[in-house]
Amino acid sequence: MAGWVEGDPGGDRRFLDLPGPFPLERGGSLPGVRIAYETWGELAPDGGNAVLVEHALTGDSHVVGAAGPGHPTAGWWAGLVGPGAALDTDRFFVVCANVLGGCQGTTGPSSAAPDGGRWGSRFPEVTVGDQVRAEAALADALGVERWAAVVGGSMGGMRALEWAVAAPDRVDGLFFLASAAVASADQIGTQTTQQAAIRADPRWAGGDYPLDDPPADGLGVARRIAHLTYRSGLELEARFGSLVQDDGRYAVASYLDHHAGKLARRFDAGSYVLLTEAMNSWDVGRDRGGVEAALARVTARAVVAGVDSDRLYPPAQQQRVADALGVPLRLISSPYGHDGFLLESDAVGALLRELLD
Repeated sequence: MAGWVEGDPGGDRRFLDLPGPFPLERGGSLPGVRIAYETWGELAPDGGNAVLVEHALTGDSHVVGAAGPGHPTAGWWAGLVGPGAALDTDRFFVVCANVLGGCQGTTGPSSAAPDGGRWGSRFPEVTVGDQVRAEAALADALGVERWAAVVGGSMGGMRALEWAVAAPDRVDGLFFLASAAVASADQIGTQTTQQAAIRADPRWAGGDYPLDDPPADGLGVARRIAHLTYRSGLELEARFGSLVQDDGRYAVASYLDHHAGKLARRFDAGSYVLLTEAMNSWDVGRDRGGVEAALARVTARAVVAGVDSDRLYPPAQQQRVADALGVPLRLISSPYGHDGFLLESDAVGALLRELLD
């Protein structure tokens, strides 16, 4: 069964139940929202040492920690959180919540609906703004009036930027990494193609598939498409070239097969469609007079960074944000493409320390 469902081991998760109705930007509401989150370190008496880490599309609240019951994979940014790390848990209270619409404990399409069935195709559209408002409710419950920093890359960068624009009085520092202020046609095209692959799987069943028989083939194709955008062509060529394995598969195809199967075992296809659609609709300038007018609201000190080989979120998109905020763009040199924001821990950590010191 992909994703976390009620009754599975909780692992390191904690849960917050928000009473409904929870209104949504595109109309309608949810009758209630459960938020799964994890924390590290201790909140200072004045609440001023809290840092919010925003995960990317297929991430979750498990930023650091071992794989085990309730956690199919180890922490996705482990080198950056802990005693003495860039996000020093001897100094900071670090929080990460699974995103609204996700599948790792927060309310999403695989969650139970009020009638006892799962939401499935009935789950309403959510936006990045909705996701941030859910996180704001979590911050209130934790006693965090103002974040020392909100940190995010890729889809997480969208939420970090939304926080800084929508609630500038609650954000002291912004770390915006390998993301954009508005979805591009290229990103929308790539993600709608991934959605089409999932919907083409006969087991999709309009989004109402049984959780023990999900559209794993379609999700696997979507992941293959996505993974090609996460890595650089130069890296793939250097690693695989046109090598054919003993089983007759191209080595690069075997690599993509591995990642497709790995995701299909831990992630819900309905959440994948919902979250990529939230990314497609992302525009920090919507109803705010455009991107530059929206970014003029930001009062947080900011570090804006990109990866020089990123072909999914190319540096020009971060340059636009940096220019609007009046800060230099910091480029991380990496052969890994977009995934450099996850893999280049030393470079990312140095920039985080610069923001927080």
